[in-house]
Amino acid sequence: MSTALRERPAEAGAANGGVPARRAVIRWSWRMFRREWRQQTLVLALIVVALAATVVGAAVATNTPPPAGAGFGTAQDMATLPGGPHLAGQIAVLQQHVGRVDVIENQTVAIPGSISTYDLRAQDPHGAFGQPMLSLVSGHYPAGPDQVAVTAGVAATFKLRVGDWWHQGGKTRQVVGIVQNPESLLDAFALVAPGQVSAPSQVTVLFTAPPGKISAASLGSLRQYVQTRQDAVASNPLNPETIVLGLTTVGMLLIALVAVGGFTVLAQRRLRSLGMLGALGATDSNIRLVVRINGVLVGVVGALAGVVLGLAAWLAYRPRLESSAHHLIGVFQLPWIVIGPAMALAVVATYFAASRPARAITRIPIVAALSGRPAPPKQVHRSALPGVVLFVVAAALLSFSGKSNGNGGGALELVLGIVLLIVAIILLAPFCLVVLARLGRRAPIAIRLALRDLARYRARSGSALSAISLGVFIAALVCVLTAQRYGNVLDYAGPNLASNQIIVYTPGGGGGPGNGPGGSSSSGAASTPQAQAAVARNIAKGLGSGTVIELDQAGASLQHAAAGRSWSGPVYVATPQLLAAFGVKASEVNPDADILTMRPGLSGLSQMQLVYGNDQRGGPGGGHGPQDVGSNSYPCPKGQCLANPVIQEVGALPAGTSAPNTVITEHAIHTLGLHVSASGWLIQAPHPPTAAQITDARLTAAASGMTIETKSSTPSSAEILNWATVFGIALALGILAMSVGLIRSETAGDLRTLTATGASSLTRRELAAGTAFALALGGAVLGTVAAYVAAIGYAWDNPLDGLSELSSVPTRQLLFIVVGMPVIAAVVGWLLAGREPSVISRQPLE
Repeated sequence: MSTALRERPAEAGAANGGVPARRAVIRWSWRMFRREWRQQTLVLALIVVALAATVVGAAVATNTPPPAGAGFGTAQDMATLPGGPHLAGQIAVLQQHVGRVDVIENQTVAIPGSISTYDLRAQDPHGAFGQPMLSLVSGHYPAGPDQVAVTAGVAATFKLRVGDWWHQGGKTRQVVGIVQNPESLLDAFALVAPGQVSAPSQVTVLFTAPPGKISAASLGSLRQYVQTRQDAVASNPLNPETIVLGLTTVGMLLIALVAVGGFTVLAQRRLRSLGMLGALGATDSNIRLVVRINGVLVGVVGALAGVVLGLAAWLAYRPRLESSAHHLIGVFQLPWIVIGPAMALAVVATYFAASRPARAITRIPIVAALSGRPAPPKQVHRSALPGVVLFVVAAALLSFSGKSNGNGGGALELVLGIVLLIVAIILLAPFCLVVLARLGRRAPIAIRLALRDLARYRARSGSALSAISLGVFIAALVCVLTAQRYGNVLDYAGPNLASNQIIVYTPGGGGGPGNGPGGSSSSGAASTPQAQAAVARNIAKGLGSGTVIELDQAGASLQHAAAGRSWSGPVYVATPQLLAAFGVKASEVNPDADILTMRPGLSGLSQMQLVYGNDQRGGPGGGHGPQDVGSNSYPCPKGQCLANPVIQEVGALPAGTSAPNTVITEHAIHTLGLHVSASGWLIQAPHPPTAAQITDARLTAAASGMTIETKSSTPSSAEILNWATVFGIALALGILAMSVGLIRSETAGDLRTLTATGASSLTRRELAAGTAFALALGGAVLGTVAAYVAAIGYAWDNPLDGLSELSSVPTRQLLFIVVGMPVIAAVVGWLLAGREPSVISRQPLE
């Protein structure tokens, strides 16, 4: 009798190996990533920089504005009561209806010898709701009637230190601490114990009312003083978080388009290893998983490194942001609602970027993969019709959005239009490569080879062209819209003054934004024009200037009796002194001219009207809201306006929006019988004034009830256009530098064959230069066309900025993009190419 041991039957498993196979493939992918991370530095660097920029940009964008609900503390409601004999009763009524309250009393006190003020504030440091509005810097809070704590600004003004005795308002108090308002570092106040403000000028009551307790029926007349936190916080869907997240999404899309080529080249480099894996029994899903896991690992590592780098940059920049934003910002007060999705977007972008080469690599037979020969590219015939259709649909959506401009609608259509435009660019990019290859049929052999390779491998080169086109699209759109807005001669935009100019306005007569203290008056106000002129001359003397130009106004303005934007800006009188100051000779002025202007194109506008008397809609400052469209009748009534005035363009006049860029002639003054009065004085200093000089000028003017205006931070059109052009070219060239090498490495076999047959370095240089030039030219043309499709669509039925506004074309900037960028790309490609391949033989098995 014999016995035999039977083998235990193997348990049937999943067809693809199940979890153990996936775990083994993932471990192998991780080892390969650690081994070849240098070959993926390009995509990693892009993600790290993008995430770091997202962290810092989102933190700055969300923390620069004042905190949401500043002034409420931890309360949900706030009542601001004026001082008076009924104050105690009003507080008692509020307390009866809403329960617990936190009372903050303020008394405005003038600083001796200055127009500035500070608040004498009585607040409980441990109050129920106001603790976030008060913090201690040094010392301790006041606890008795003879103690006070001051802010750093008040301490500097009165030269106080902790321990000093301060004589203020007939009382002597000891300074026991330095305090601040974390929500507003500009808040200057002296803190005393509760109940020590005898005559408050304003009282803030913080509370959280139960539902229905702050209605008009409950509080009566007190309801007008109550404000809720929800009312104070603006509900704007285009908040900084949304904008930063949108920009991050576009950036990740660019990274994904560039990463497609990188992962394709990496898959080709691993082709023989992947073939060996397939020969060992790995299924197609396992092989696809290898490439996809590699993409996920690149995204995760890049996202984590980018966040760490962004946090380090944020910690270094946070103190500077606090000083410029004038409120305290927490160390980790970051918009995690933006950072979290941005990290997820990085992983998703690299996953989808690796999905295409993952699918392509499984189509290669195992024997061909083991031989190291990639499969020949398949000719894919794609129609341009879907991209063209999306262009049309995007233009229609943008047209509807432009039509709704100013009416509170159109935001959704605007976003959808931009998204469809981006999709159209991606769909049309491969077709553009085919067009370029057909146009280059008669080019030299090296150029033909470069264009043929772009068309053959357009699955990869198309993504690079899409990324370049998107970068150019952003830059060209900014240039087109900037030229459109700054080219409007009616609603004039740009810097208000030159850097060396200051306007001193008469009391109540300032026509500009007034970077000074506003229209505040003073008991020592200069009451006569002679006294006001003397103040202006004193300010000019302090600036080292002897050029003081009187700015007169005659109560006249301009109107455009047609659809579109209305006139904006003051119209001063063309006095002989003003014309001489800017080098305009009397012989150069048309004797019949009514208006002189430096605004190019204003003299060619029809239906212009010179309005005076009581028919000045919008005043001298004009207006540019949609409510003004069509509000002017033409021709206007005689005796109140002059239809079709004679306008002469004089380029010597200053260009600032608040400067005398448009003036009414003395001929028109006499003809219309207008009265002239001084409204300010323009001072032209030899050098831009310093901050101390501006402060002295502001105080000098305010002491006489006058205001000043200095140069604002509004950029000029040239600055925006130039920076947008530099951004577009730099972004496109960066993408080119990342893409050309990847594309040429995919055709390394052809290059080795050319070298073996005797091709010189000149041929290799022509190949690289032709590839770079074609990609740059295609991206520049496609991106610029898309930008004009967007601009034309938005302006098609826009009530403010119609199609006529697009006549201002940024020719120089667009030429730099469309012509200069391809030339630069070709030159750089020529210079960096030409090195002979290190090996001509087949790539060894890794």
